[in-house]
Amino acid sequence: MPKIRVLVVDDAVVVRRMVTDLLSADPEIEVVGSASNGRIALAKLAALAPDLVTLDIEMPELDGLATLVELRKLHPKLPVIMFSTLTERAAASTLEALARGASDYVTKPANVGSVTLAQARIRDELVPKIKALCGRVPRPAPARKPIAAAEAAPPSVRPRIQLPTRIDVLAIGVSTGGPNALAAILPSLPAGFPVPIVVVQHMPPLFTRLLAERLSSLTPLTVREAEEGGVLEPGTVWVAPGNYHMVLRRDGERVRVALTQDPPENSCRPAVDPLFRSAAEVYGSRVLGVVLTGMGHDGLQGAELVHRAGGQLLAQDEASSVVWGMPGAIVAAGLADGVLPLDAIAGDLVYRAAIGRLPSLAAAVRVAR
Repeated sequence: MPKIRVLVVDDAVVVRRMVTDLLSADPEIEVVGSASNGRIALAKLAALAPDLVTLDIEMPELDGLATLVELRKLHPKLPVIMFSTLTERAAASTLEALARGASDYVTKPANVGSVTLAQARIRDELVPKIKALCGRVPRPAPARKPIAAAEAAPPSVRPRIQLPTRIDVLAIGVSTGGPNALAAILPSLPAGFPVPIVVVQHMPPLFTRLLAERLSSLTPLTVREAEEGGVLEPGTVWVAPGNYHMVLRRDGERVRVALTQDPPENSCRPAVDPLFRSAAEVYGSRVLGVVLTGMGHDGLQGAELVHRAGGQLLAQDEASSVVWGMPGAIVAAGLADGVLPLDAIAGDLVYRAAIGRLPSLAAAVRVAR
């Protein structure tokens, strides 16, 4: 199999050399060129024909965001990973880049203590994302347990034997490609959406707050970065803050958010598994878990508990996912009650949330689907 051809774009010569050396050490990756700004990078694209570009945010002459806009005019499908510092300005620019078509991002290490640790951090984050975006990650293994005959058809086309049961919470897990997936789903939900929504998006501190603010500006729902003790209410979306797991706790008649710094799970904090586990414990069969685009298999263990509790699970389909790792793992395990393209998920959420609340609306949505 040919190596993955990467173009490294960064105005700092030290960073270009470090990233080039780290990537070149991997037998599956070849750095075919580098550039110190966006203009040089755009001029090199045709000759180098990279499979992926790493793109710094802040550069002279043509910065990362402007470069991305020009690159997308000629190469709409070329994977691009933004390389961002952990500052508010850079984080905001990174989210804007994701909205404009960047595939993913990696943050430059800060205060890690040594060059060796910084290099390890970059390698551990950047290399897996390059391989995932270029299709070098193995597909999820099929379920080990036998699948009943009624479940043998692809989940997206399985006949519904009966109406889904009532749900009281919507829990969403997402990673690579998540900001755009959430921006496609949440604005399509009505202001009167009848259940609370909790979201784990794999992101560091600062990014999650800016993501919540961006989503809140796009949707009639109230979107906030989660805070300790926050009450789950219909029409409110809580986004797990970077570096904290978000779990749910019952407090009398209410359910509240709790934040923990328990060890990372699946190399992530926040992780989807703790949220799904706690949702199954608090809500039982009235959980609707949704697993969207993302690398790895975070959410699988928690989804198994949601399934055992009688809850429902949806997965984004492969064609509309940036990376079909997380939702693919749910499908491979035979846990998905539906596998849907991104543009069909919001309608399905409205349908399922209406069950047990507005029978006439639920029936009407069912007929329309």
